[in-house]
Amino acid sequence: MESDNIFITVVDRQDIEHSIEVPTDMSLSLMEVCKASELPVKGTCGGMALCSTCHVYVLSDHILPEMTMDEELILDQAFFVNSQSRLGCQIKIVPAINGLRVKLAPEDESL
Repeated sequence: MESDNIFITVVDRQDIEHSIEVPTDMSLSLMEVCKASELPVKGTCGGMALCSTCHVYVLSDHILPEMTMDEELILDQAFFVNSQSRLGCQIKIVPAINGLRVKLAPEDESL
């Protein structure tokens, strides 16, 4: 069922682009897709918006749902946050984000 799949592009920390075909009918998050694609995303909290190990920068002009208060609080404590910052665990894979382009944020302050 090709119509149930979308494509997203993830730019890793070495600036290598990964085009990933993703099904929209499995209730996945961007964090889960990155982990399944063996990209270096930890997702330590399991997608509960309690850590920032799935922090990404949204590079495309997609309109995503508003941040939850939990996401805002975690990003407020994260390193390298900018106006494009989001938590991958809070970006749900839905048809509206077909073509989404994101970049993985640095892992910690030593990078």
